[in-house]
Amino acid sequence: MFRSRYDAVIVGGGHNGLVAAAYLARAGRRVLVLERLDHVGGLAVSARAFPGVDARLSRYSYLVSLLPSKIVSDLGLRLELRRRRYASYTPAGDTGLLVDHGDEARTAASFARVTGGEADLAAWRRFYALTGHVAGRVAPTLLHPLMDRRAMRDLVGEEAWRELFERPIGEVVDERFADDTVRGVVLTDALIGTFADPGDDGLLANRCLLYHVIGDGTGDWNVPVGGMGAVSGGLADAARSAGAEILTGAEVLAVDPSSGEVTFRDTGGEHAVRGTRVLANVPPAVLARLLGGDGSAPEGSQLKVNMVLSRLPRLRDAEVDPVAAFSGTFHINEGREQLARAYAEASAGRIPALPPAEVYCHSLTDPSILGADLRAAGAQTMTLFGLHMPARLFREDPAGAREAALRATLASVDSVLAEPIGDCLLRAPDGSPCLEVKTPVDLEDEAGLPGGHIFHRDLSWPYGEPGKWGVETAFERVLLCGAGARRGGGVSGIPGHNAAMAVLS
Repeated sequence: MFRSRYDAVIVGGGHNGLVAAAYLARAGRRVLVLERLDHVGGLAVSARAFPGVDARLSRYSYLVSLLPSKIVSDLGLRLELRRRRYASYTPAGDTGLLVDHGDEARTAASFARVTGGEADLAAWRRFYALTGHVAGRVAPTLLHPLMDRRAMRDLVGEEAWRELFERPIGEVVDERFADDTVRGVVLTDALIGTFADPGDDGLLANRCLLYHVIGDGTGDWNVPVGGMGAVSGGLADAARSAGAEILTGAEVLAVDPSSGEVTFRDTGGEHAVRGTRVLANVPPAVLARLLGGDGSAPEGSQLKVNMVLSRLPRLRDAEVDPVAAFSGTFHINEGREQLARAYAEASAGRIPALPPAEVYCHSLTDPSILGADLRAAGAQTMTLFGLHMPARLFREDPAGAREAALRATLASVDSVLAEPIGDCLLRAPDGSPCLEVKTPVDLEDEAGLPGGHIFHRDLSWPYGEPGKWGVETAFERVLLCGAGARRGGGVSGIPGHNAAMAVLS
């Protein structure tokens, strides 16, 4: 039974709320976490999505980059993150661009086949040396109070500041690289979950790129062993073992910012508790409504397709093993011009004719998410993330638009393979294909994300008012601890950590 008063009431049991709860409870604070769903973890969860199929899919978020090793160490998480040897593979006609962390010569040969020379490989190395420099400088600052713009500029240096913080990333990429395929591979990191023109002066794509290349000081995108549920499960265990109370099936109805009273409803009716501080692990638009105001909804822009395959599909490229191609990020129709065309079509209210997307197979790096029979049979999971699929495309006819988007996306996948992906889908015991689709509107309905925005709102620069933690709101008692905080977005735990530090300091 919950108490009537707590040092901290945390609204939302996603991974950031669990991080905050664990830090605060370990510091001796009385903590209550209220989660609307019947499980914790938010979008960082694993699920058996297909009846009778023993595969635990990372249903929403699926890779880990931004989670600092310091949080893992501080909270004693038993979490294994595996680095992917192959960064990416991008089909280009009957060949393709393979970026192999373990074999620089192979990467160089692949660049030569696709681009016809060495210039773009040299430019690639220079560009990612620059982002690596920025990652090493910026990542350590994310768990400390904010620095201001000038201090951040001094920290990263003049070239990095100009190329990543001041100039539209589309212009930078067009200037540095000649090949359309290479340009597209670089730009996809600027567009994941973000509906933007990389040439726009608003620099939203720059901010997206920045968070995709600075993760834990390396920018690596790692595979969580056991799936994303292992991340949230470990955090929940850490919070509970430290003494935090976690109540699921508890929907928060209102927050009084003056008294810290939080009203919620569960199967036993409506209740009210008070927190000296209230930490909101919900999107800012949701928090605004809980505070009695109006929250303008942002717009997410992605299509998520989860699949289980009976086998990997064949490639047109005889030089590359499908295991290598699908172990990293497999880019589909994501050239620079293809991205621009899809953005223009979506901006005009149309599902792109050839949707850009990328896939990877978690089970190639971590087969533990598959049951023994599936492993023995050679089955694999496949996660697809589609770009330039804004929520506006799915508002008028959610089901019809979902089907149309899926149809176009699968056709896009087929256009770069040697065989249809449908021929490789595993069938569930009832005969249905192991495939599920999530649009931004689905995320809004299922997960409570306004507009289906996976970052809760547009990403912000990782600097601001010095001495602040980037989690403050207009109300002293209320802090943001979710992805919508400054230095939020992605599976990172950083906003949760910073909200806890703001309380403890």
